[in-house]
Amino acid sequence: MKKIVLFFISILFINANLFAQNILNGKVVDAASNNGLKGVSLYIPDLKIGAVSDSLGNYSLQNIPNGTWLMQASMVGFASQSAEINLQNSTTANFNLATSNIEMKEVVITGVSSATEENSNPFAMSVVSQNDLQQNASNNIVEAVANTPGVNAIWEGPAVSKPVIRGLGYNRVVVMNDGVRQEGNQWGDEFGIEVDENSVDRVEILKGPASLAYGSDAMAGVINFLPAATLPEGKIKGSVMANYQTNNGQVGGSFNLAGNQKGFTWDIRYSNKMAHAYQNQYDGYVYGSGYTQNAVKGVFGIHKKWGYSQLTLSLFDLQLGIVEGGRDS
Repeated sequence: MKKIVLFFISILFINANLFAQNILNGKVVDAASNNGLKGVSLYIPDLKIGAVSDSLGNYSLQNIPNGTWLMQASMVGFASQSAEINLQNSTTANFNLATSNIEMKEVVITGVSSATEENSNPFAMSVVSQNDLQQNASNNIVEAVANTPGVNAIWEGPAVSKPVIRGLGYNRVVVMNDGVRQEGNQWGDEFGIEVDENSVDRVEILKGPASLAYGSDAMAGVINFLPAATLPEGKIKGSVMANYQTNNGQVGGSFNLAGNQKGFTWDIRYSNKMAHAYQNQYDGYVYGSGYTQNAVKGVFGIHKKWGYSQLTLSLFDLQLGIVEGGRDS
């Protein structure tokens, strides 16, 4: 009888320890003046949870499960910093950020199975930020990253592009979108990447064999499209974007609404773009090259003391014309 009682007590103790509600506090200061920094972004990629420091540099993260997590502190004008936080031994993490006149590359890499630092990653990697994606005029997301060294694209019309890494493409390159493999682009020339470029926050490109981590079809490398980080607790954010391209009259727009209230998170986006037939100096308008694209994506999550769970719903609908390839008489 005593053994049974001790058994149930041990089970309760294990559950209490597993689902312990940890609160991580800390302060971010300027390494030169030791003054608190306001507006620093603190983020734990593996848990998809973050916070922003207040006017004194203090921050607080709630509902963090026990374990060791990689945490990043970043702010414009300062060099990013990351550290491993063991919540079983400590509930405080402070950061000292040094000023930087040169924008540093991302420190935390999530292109592998879990978040890790770039200098600990065995693969050659390139990161394309959201600013770079917006500054490069392109018809789709693959064209936007094709200027990266070692990366190119195969164009099958204005709406269909396939990534190429160091001369290999199709089923030699694994494409990930928010952790989900994109398989459709491997089957034929007419199939492109089914990813809304407006929903991508940054792109991480693994250049080189990654078959051990991603399977045998990752001989050339991996292109990982990552969404924006979850907003801090109590924040709601909306955005509207529009673009226009003259050659094919492409008109595009995207609407986004995201928030984080009492542990419930959501991120909803609708994007649309339309284009008529493009034209060149030899044929004029190339009929059949117009297209229409609609994309809807919703991410709903819950962050509690036991961890987090997310549900992603998406719809990608591309209707495009087919050009036969011959000159129109």
